[in-house]
Amino acid sequence: MNAPELILYNGRITTLDAARPEVSAIAISGGRISATGGNELLATADAKTRRIDLNGHRVIPRLNDSHIHVIRGGLNFNMELRWDGVPSLADALAMLREQARRTQPPQWVRVIGGWTEFQFAEKRLPTVEEINAAAPDTPVFILHLYDRAIVNRAALRALGYTRETPDPPGGEIQRDKAGTPTGLLIARPNAMLLYASLAMGPKLPFADQVNSTRQFMRELNRLGLTSVIDAGGGFQNYPDDYRVIEELAERGELTLRIAYNLFTQHPQGELADFSQWVTMTAPRKGNDFYRMNGAGEMLVFSAADFEDFLEPRPDLLPVMEQELTQVVRLLAEQRWPFRLHATYDESISRFLDVFEAVDREVPFNGLRWFFDHAETITPRNLERVKALGGGIAIQDRMAFQGEYFRGRYGREAAEHTPPIRQMLAMGIPVGAGTDATRVASYNPWISLYWLVTGRTVGGMQLYPAANRLGREEALRLYTVGSSWFSGDEERKGILTPGQLADLVVLTADYLTVPEEEIRGIESLLTVVDGKVVYGAGEFGSLAPPPLPVSPDWSPVGRYGGYHRGAAAAGVMHKECACHGHQRVWSPQESRFWGIGCDCFAF
Repeated sequence: MNAPELILYNGRITTLDAARPEVSAIAISGGRISATGGNELLATADAKTRRIDLNGHRVIPRLNDSHIHVIRGGLNFNMELRWDGVPSLADALAMLREQARRTQPPQWVRVIGGWTEFQFAEKRLPTVEEINAAAPDTPVFILHLYDRAIVNRAALRALGYTRETPDPPGGEIQRDKAGTPTGLLIARPNAMLLYASLAMGPKLPFADQVNSTRQFMRELNRLGLTSVIDAGGGFQNYPDDYRVIEELAERGELTLRIAYNLFTQHPQGELADFSQWVTMTAPRKGNDFYRMNGAGEMLVFSAADFEDFLEPRPDLLPVMEQELTQVVRLLAEQRWPFRLHATYDESISRFLDVFEAVDREVPFNGLRWFFDHAETITPRNLERVKALGGGIAIQDRMAFQGEYFRGRYGREAAEHTPPIRQMLAMGIPVGAGTDATRVASYNPWISLYWLVTGRTVGGMQLYPAANRLGREEALRLYTVGSSWFSGDEERKGILTPGQLADLVVLTADYLTVPEEEIRGIESLLTVVDGKVVYGAGEFGSLAPPPLPVSPDWSPVGRYGGYHRGAAAAGVMHKECACHGHQRVWSPQESRFWGIGCDCFAF
């Protein structure tokens, strides 16, 4: 028997294997787990075996986000100022002011999702006036969930929005009494205006997009993610916008395993898109790191029931059934797995009518398909999903907009939105995720916190105990559960011999820390394919060398990504000696930067 290449020992390793739920050591060879057990595994090592002492830290299997927009997010990450986790609006505006000063023309400052007004101490959104004061000359585009974007005067000029600009279908350019756009773009009811406006901004050059994607993967590794299922996305065209991720895959520089779905981009041209794609690629084409997964989450635009809980539920057009039938029949004939964005039960009922009708003509017969989101699905439609062999990928969008949902539909309706416990009780495959980066944050620990506590990021108790999960149950949804959605349940999700060698060493013990501390957990050591891709703290010396951020004005170089609390990065906020401005920790540069001035006399 050959000696293992790597042994991690002296830890508390949660395997999620019913036969051996916790071990203290794990051996890895050839990118696979070769053995689990106790420190006796050290006896199987030889002189070439790498040994890592876990020093008693908790280890979990790979985290796997079953619904994230990682390819699109990677192309844009270095351009984006992330407000994810920022504790106050004052801090957020200070970051915006500083980034506007640093951003080089013709680029914009972009704050694109991952935050909500309820996370701020002030419990409110910024005003247009505050944005204009913070950035009088640099275009600023701030996206909030699916409901609105706030842009400053410079951005209105860059977008060309004037008194004469008509409101597009499904959107509103808010105007003052004189008819002049104010800077507020509103989804009424869909987000096309928001995303079409965002798409008008300058892109990064190809080399910077490569760097940006690598930085985003490192950020996800920092939070314990090793696998994702990319749900496509608006303005993410195949194959053009996949060049960066494919180049990284060819160079062996992916630090995430990515299964990707293809998302149609052309209203009324959806069937043509998929008819072309079935001749270009096929499900499971690729390898363990980069592989095609199927169709969706957008199958036809007439089936889009985007959630904006500040607006009434949208009624889908009568043409939806015909258009969706054509696409689903093609996918079933070609044996393409598919996923579909579905928020409201009324829409889900109509989608299932289509699926059942197609199944009678072209039997699904085990074809893997699933709904994304399904916040308001009813028991009757859960039964129909199960009967047709479907699954449901859930996300923590309600953690970011549960207050809006309860305000419109009431406390009782919010208590089982989505009905996760009932899905599990019925044996429906369920996987967890975030829907990042434009709605919820990409931080998986916010999602796990939401599943366990039933609370929003603003602290509102959304779910009673009956619709909350135990910590191990929630972890299973992010590991074993998510693996089903890419057909990897035999290869990913538990730490047992034969499975892919991906695991995470945590900064705190997820299974025992107080509930409020769950959302502050990060990775100390992330291993993918048996190789260290991220290390921090006592394991920092094991990590690959840091990658410089490009371009040099990137917000990522100054602020990193998800806001790091005092527990993770030391004192985060302190006034400078001469001006009273704040300092903020930059994880990419391992130093503090001043906000609002260039003074570093702290």
